[in-house]
This record gives sequence, structure tokens and C-alpha cells, in this order.
Amino acid sequence: MAIFVQFAIGLLFGLGLVVSGMSNPATVLGFLDFAAIGAGAWDPRLAFVLVGAVGVAALGYRLVLQRRRPVFADAFHLPTATSIDARLVFGAAIFGVGWGLVGFCPGPAFVAVGTGAAPALLFAAAMLVGMAAARALAANLSRNRPGPAASGA
Repeated sequence: MAIFVQFAIGLLFGLGLVVSGMSNPATVLGFLDFAAIGAGAWDPRLAFVLVGAVGVAALGYRLVLQRRRPVFADAFHLPTATSIDARLVFGAAIFGVGWGLVGFCPGPAFVAVGTGAAPALLFAAAMLVGMAAARALAANLSRNRPGPAASGA
């Protein structure tokens, strides 16, 4: 049952991206083109989508976290990290630059893959390769990190 609910939620998310135009990179790039503001060609739709999404998410978290446990799990799995480190900043910067250059972020890119458009397919493939490379790099770094010093006792 849980998998069907998750599928329905993903489908609703994807439909929202399509209806709002956020699976079209031209819409995103139209918002990020601040030079177009003075020319009257700036596209503010992304701002409205973001405000709506943040509002719905905030309300959803507030309501859901009042429950003792999730409907389809034994416990909530919320992030516990609170520090801002180089990995977080560097990852956010790469995400932002990639989004600004091509107009895709992961969710809308996978929705656009369904259209078969070459830019969406290329972006999704590059993103998957990047994710695999980041995972391999992180595993390699953790293997090569020295462990705790042995006690001299």
C-alpha cells in the first residue's frame, strides 16, 4: 500500500511541475535572467511556484510532525545535521550554477525526461554520473581517513 501512496505523491508532484511550467527550462531561465527585468521580459512564475511550495511544505510539516509516527513507517527520519560545512556550501554552489546554466534541477529534469527531449536526457544522465562520482569520492575519502589513534596502554 505504501508504494502506491508514494507513487501517487510523486505523480502529483510531477503534474504540478508540468502545470506550473517548471519542467520547461525556459521558464526557469526566464526567472533567473535578472537583466530581463528592465526590458520587461522577466518571468516571475518561478517565484510564485516557490512561495506556494514553501507554504504547502511548511503547513504539511507542521501537521505531520504532530503525529507520533508516520502512517507507513515506524519513525520519522528527519535530518539531524545542523552545521554548515564546505561540503554543503560547495554542493549548493554546484547545484545553483547548474540550475542557472541549464534551467533544470533534479525533480523537473526527471519529469522532462518523460518528454524524451535531448536536453533533459543529457542533464539527467550527467546528473546520475555526477551523483555516482560524488558517492565514489566520498567512499574513497572515508576509506583513506585515518582512524582514531590507538591507545598506548
